[in-house]
Amino acid sequence: MKNIRAIVAASIVLFSATGCKNDFLDRAPISQMNGNNFYKTADDMKNALTAAYSGLQYGGLYYSSMHIIGDLRSDNTEITDPAAGTDMVAVDNFQNLPTTSISSTTWAGHYQAIQSTNIVIEKIQAVTMDANLKARYTGEAKFLRALMYFNLVRIFGDVPLVIKVINNPQEGYTYGRNPSAEVYNQIIADLTEAEAALPHEFTGADIGRATKGAAAALLGKVYLTQKRWDLAATQLKKVIDNVALNKYQLLPSYASVFGIANENSRESIFEVQFKKGSTGEGSPFTNQFAPIGSGTAVVAVGNPLGQNIPTANMNSAYEANDARKAVSMRNSYVLNGNTVQHNYVVKYSGTPAAYLDSDNNWIVLRYADVLLMYAEALNEQGYVADGPAFTYLNQIRNRAGLPSKTSNNVDVALRVADQAAFRLAVEQERRVELAFEGHRWFDLVRTGRALTVMASKGMQLHHVLFPIPQTQIDINPSLIKQNEGYNN
Repeated sequence: MKNIRAIVAASIVLFSATGCKNDFLDRAPISQMNGNNFYKTADDMKNALTAAYSGLQYGGLYYSSMHIIGDLRSDNTEITDPAAGTDMVAVDNFQNLPTTSISSTTWAGHYQAIQSTNIVIEKIQAVTMDANLKARYTGEAKFLRALMYFNLVRIFGDVPLVIKVINNPQEGYTYGRNPSAEVYNQIIADLTEAEAALPHEFTGADIGRATKGAAAALLGKVYLTQKRWDLAATQLKKVIDNVALNKYQLLPSYASVFGIANENSRESIFEVQFKKGSTGEGSPFTNQFAPIGSGTAVVAVGNPLGQNIPTANMNSAYEANDARKAVSMRNSYVLNGNTVQHNYVVKYSGTPAAYLDSDNNWIVLRYADVLLMYAEALNEQGYVADGPAFTYLNQIRNRAGLPSKTSNNVDVALRVADQAAFRLAVEQERRVELAFEGHRWFDLVRTGRALTVMASKGMQLHHVLFPIPQTQIDINPSLIKQNEGYNN
């Protein structure tokens, strides 16, 4: 099989013809071009599945939306130059409206990608092919669909639950917003089936596909988000206990997790694949995260866009001697012989082949995340002084060159004396360990800390959800209603 990244571009062209357009659930999505006659062979389904993976690269997903929502919305990053874009500023300052593009782009991109997964899941049933391969392809598509819906339900709350192919415009008008509980039930069902069907690992050209461990880890995060601590702990411990099969590990050096040469490492559980110089398959992060005005000092090719600038608060969140800081961000650059003081992200550094065309992948899940989630789930079931939760928390700290935290440490900064203190210790560790990877906003919302942390920025209670795109409401006002707080 060709490398998954190398055939995505061709698949995008193929499936744009089948109706997977950006107007999905906007102008009544269509899937046509005689689709029933197209999906006949295992190769047809392989191409269909690759098209589903390509959805992860859409602007409304991991190309830009997920880091805008996951970091820019939080206290991790900010817009320091209005030239980065008025919509970016609006998200940063909690001023985004139903007409702001972030909502419409995120909504449309996810539903376009969901349509692609539904094509695989539905059409493959009638294809004569190897039963194990059919189950695997279906499992991969269900993992992707679950990931899409997990994003949507956390961003918008109640959303339309579409688990069949939309074949004509009128079908799109029949979908209203399903309660979040129903969406979560579908996510759990999809991930449970995916975990059962997927292999522990892929090799060679198949590296980058969803694995059993990816499904298990994502399901653990889903349960954690639902505050189902026992189920989350069981699921996450399964990933930890199966490292011999999954081959996951916490790499010895934090620096070895990131950079183009380190992609798809043993710490990575699932990442979105990008490849520069390959007909639209490159990633934009190197350009997006470089400060406006930095010329070629930070990124050698293409314009610096200043879209995800680390805040002063983020800068000060790192403890002294934390090895993760230098890998994640810088405080200055040298331009024309002059030192310019300006924070910027370096996790996605590289030399683009062209503007917005780099090799950097986007890591969605990695083993360090699993360890921290497991520590959190253990603590929520009951604080144990210097118990197993401390062990997993300190694995992450020690890898960064920091001393362990204990229940009765003489250093008050390292003392975690009760359950509430452990919650904050996990929050802090997740912030610096997973910095600029799109987790911070979702962590703050999940733990109920968003309003406390972000109130000074202008956040109000209704901002835990983003507004439903106004286009959706205008097209289908009887079934699509706006989230509370965005009607005026």
